[in-house]
Amino acid sequence: MKKFDLHERLIDFAVTIIDVTDHLKTTKAGNHLSGQIVRSGTAPSLNYSEAQSAESRNDFIHKMSVVLKELRETHSCLKIIQRAKLYIKEEQNIIVSIKENDELISIFVKSIETSRSKR
Repeated sequence: MKKFDLHERLIDFAVTIIDVTDHLKTTKAGNHLSGQIVRSGTAPSLNYSEAQSAESRNDFIHKMSVVLKELRETHSCLKIIQRAKLYIKEEQNIIVSIKENDELISIFVKSIETSRSKR
């Protein structure tokens, strides 16, 4: 992978989220959060693909904002999973996922700010 290939990084993050969902406790809460996080955690890579074909700067900013929204939702889900101890593998995997999620959020916040300043 290139030093900074954001799309590949988002795809890897989606795969990580799928792995997380496969290792949640099969409780009512675990099942609910599993469905929620698989949607929000895989959506950023799909929406980022759409942003690459944006029809205008405003369209690009809007699509990137959707990516950011989904990343923030995923972050909340990961924190709930961690605090409720719903993950059945090593907690370190959730900690690494939260760290990657935080880094992706920072990247998209900055990218959106940069795009807005160029309007």
